[in-house]
Amino acid sequence: MLNMIYATEPTLTLALTTKDWLGLTYLLAAMLFYLGLKMLSKVTTARRGNLVSALGMLVAIAATFFQISGGESISLIWIVIAILIGGGGGLILAVRVPMTGMPEMIALLNGCGGIASLLVASGDYLRTSDAQLAGLPWNTLLAIGLATLIGGLTFTGSLIAYAKLAGSKFIPDAPVQFAGQKVLIAVLGLGSLALAGVLVAQPSAWYVLFLVAVLSLILGVLLVIGIGGADMPVVIALLNSYSGIAAAMAGFVLDNSALIITGALVGASGIVLTKIMCKAMNRSLMNVLFGGVGGAVAGGKGSADQGEARSFTIEDAAIVLDAARSVIIVPGYGMAVAQAQHAVKELGQQLESRSIDVKYAIHPVAGRMPGHMNVLLAEADIPYEQLQDLEQINPQFEQADVALVIGANDVTNPAARHDTASPIYGMPILDVDKARTVFVIKRSMNPGFAGIQNELYFKENTGMIFGDAKKVVTELSAELSSS
Repeated sequence: MLNMIYATEPTLTLALTTKDWLGLTYLLAAMLFYLGLKMLSKVTTARRGNLVSALGMLVAIAATFFQISGGESISLIWIVIAILIGGGGGLILAVRVPMTGMPEMIALLNGCGGIASLLVASGDYLRTSDAQLAGLPWNTLLAIGLATLIGGLTFTGSLIAYAKLAGSKFIPDAPVQFAGQKVLIAVLGLGSLALAGVLVAQPSAWYVLFLVAVLSLILGVLLVIGIGGADMPVVIALLNSYSGIAAAMAGFVLDNSALIITGALVGASGIVLTKIMCKAMNRSLMNVLFGGVGGAVAGGKGSADQGEARSFTIEDAAIVLDAARSVIIVPGYGMAVAQAQHAVKELGQQLESRSIDVKYAIHPVAGRMPGHMNVLLAEADIPYEQLQDLEQINPQFEQADVALVIGANDVTNPAARHDTASPIYGMPILDVDKARTVFVIKRSMNPGFAGIQNELYFKENTGMIFGDAKKVVTELSAELSSS
């Protein structure tokens, strides 16, 4: 009887199809993405997090590659050529672009992601016959339109951001605005969305998708050209989010779960980072996009109203630093331009050898991209424990003997605390003016990206040291070592 029962008991078998294995591989890639993103939240694990995320992308690419190789109608020659071109270009950028050029590089990479999504979505649409298009579900057609729209505006918007970051003579750093610009942006945006809806209703109307692509490219230019250089950290984060959303839409078009997951991660993290940047400046996203901060400013005090700034020599500053017991170094974009991070580390070591407590004050939007100062100082191997954010460092300025500002401008302007006519009023700043002595290393008295003069430069406890940041910091170190 028992033999009969065992003989008739059903056997459980697990047979996975090729599609199942592909799905599991994409799931592994997604897990690596999540793990890598988690590791990026800490400086000590950030490098490994980057590698883990890259491994996840490699797994996803390899799975897709083998999936394509299984089809008889698709030639892999052009895919291999594209991989070699893309991989080679990425390797060259990684090796040749200095850390100070990271903002521009990230802007270009955002643009590449945008145009890739546009080409993938429109290319898949154009190779589909009218009969097949008629059978596509509405959400796939909508994804084609949105991938084209978001990808296009991300591409041209990123190119404009790159030009502003790189100091192009053709595109000024200040916001470029004209009468009716906001209305035109609204018309183009709503028109593009309406055309995406027309594509859903008339799937074979290829010219509609072409119009969406053209309008999106124009829209990207108009959206970013009206934003000043001071707001580029927010713009970069927002464009990064756009590129992720466009990639997710392309993933829906191709029915590729890895692309959907990756795009969703990038899109969501970019939005969160954009919100953090706006909070750091105490401004709304709409104000950043359409406020035109960075142009000619009406209101606020000019240098004539504030008196004269005091100029100090290297020798004078070195004497004060040598007598200090606590020094807070405040890096800014001027340090990045001069590539002075290694010189700053040497100066910090000189001060520490004299038993002087040294800390570094990091403002969330100092520089031209989120985390810019952290990355540059980490490249110079400055201990992360010495880097403190705004909330940590501000209470310590009153006890600091010296605050050494290196190329930071708007993020140290006391006008943000009291001048209601100032465009940066309400923005959280580093309270460097509360230190006993403030030294500001700067090339000239020219205003910062917000287009306003910094009240800090005219305070009684502030001394200006004019010159290239790297040269001045190096000379300060030399003067200290010889004393």
